[in-house]
Amino acid sequence: MNLHALRFFSKVAETGSVTLASELLRVSQPAVTAQIKRLEQELGMRLWIPQGRGVALTDAGRMLASEAQRLFDLERSIEERLEGIKEGKEGKLHLSATYLPANFLLPRLVAEFKKRHPAVELEWTTTNSARALELLLHYKADIAVVGGIRGEHPQLYKTALLEDDMCFVVHPEHPLAGKDVPLAEMLREPFIYREEGSFSREQLLALCSVRGLPAPAVGLRMNGLHETLRVVMEGYGTALLSSLEIESFITEGRLAKVHVQEAKLGNPISAYTRKEPLHPVARLFFEALARSFNG
Repeated sequence: MNLHALRFFSKVAETGSVTLASELLRVSQPAVTAQIKRLEQELGMRLWIPQGRGVALTDAGRMLASEAQRLFDLERSIEERLEGIKEGKEGKLHLSATYLPANFLLPRLVAEFKKRHPAVELEWTTTNSARALELLLHYKADIAVVGGIRGEHPQLYKTALLEDDMCFVVHPEHPLAGKDVPLAEMLREPFIYREEGSFSREQLLALCSVRGLPAPAVGLRMNGLHETLRVVMEGYGTALLSSLEIESFITEGRLAKVHVQEAKLGNPISAYTRKEPLHPVARLFFEALARSFNG
């Protein structure tokens, strides 16, 4: 079926007039009439009958006009949705993130982004740094927000977001709470060790190695931040954690910092993307992410 001719017919059916249709289509009346006659010849049936200054549709014409309207409404809907995807107003966004940014940095940003772009479908995976980057490399994530990695990745672009401080924390009634102490004294305390591969564990062991001091005794081994926080808040041991993870608990008086000499440590948090252009939704989110940390 000739869709160009069908569009002309649909406009005549909508307006009830060849004259009005030609004005809206910005073509001559004879051109409109000729196109519809060709359509009638193609279909082998009459679609309209001239009636005074207007037209009267046949039964076939009324059915065709109704279906044509549905067709062109769908066309407009497709065009609008494609434009929305092009502008980042809708589409899919997949994020991967490590625990700290996933729990302390991204929730507010994601909530604000969804308010501005409610049609965007957003998926979010919280995992370790290696897995977060693997999801990005295998096109299962569009952006990875990762803490604890300083080096560059050969296959990815890295955008630094912030450097968070690492802090030693104890229960507020601990003898060292709020004090300024040498590292050697701090390391005599029983420590809550995170799982192998965690940034805080690696930082602690590296610090001991650099300072030529033995690693602290293992008080407990914990696989997870929440469990580590709970044990220290209940009054046992000490832990090395990122300040973002403990800020609210310090304010509430449930944890206390120990100011340790010769132990200035940081936790870098960065956003990673593949070395290719971001699709529109991912580009909008990445721009919002970068603005929130870099102004």
